[in-house]
Amino acid sequence: MAKEKRQESLEDYLESMLMLKEQKGFIRSVDISRLLGVTKPSVSYATRKLREQGYITMDNDGLINFTSTGLELAQKTYDKHKTLSNFFKSIGVEPKIAQQDACRIEHDISSETYKALCKHIEKLSSLNLKN
Repeated sequence: MAKEKRQESLEDYLESMLMLKEQKGFIRSVDISRLLGVTKPSVSYATRKLREQGYITMDNDGLINFTSTGLELAQKTYDKHKTLSNFFKSIGVEPKIAQQDACRIEHDISSETYKALCKHIEKLSSLNLKN
């Protein structure tokens, strides 16, 4: 279980890094710390683990870059988060709660359930377009 929690935490870091990259065009440790509300040593530990696992690199200026594998995992996690969050909001869940629940579920939902949910959302969207 501890290994699963660590992987979940690393996915959260990658997702946050992708959000920062989209917002600012670059990723710095200090921005990750602010976004996640964690200490700089926590970010240093996480970025070291992410580098060791081949998900990110850091240049001489301390800017963080994704490897292709890291970008793929970050996008996958972020897409799940957005899909789940939007779905929860569409069924009446308050936005803050929808965000929090999406963050929890995005790591644990099976591929089968996620694909079925996406298919259901597409079906609902096509029905709404017809009306």
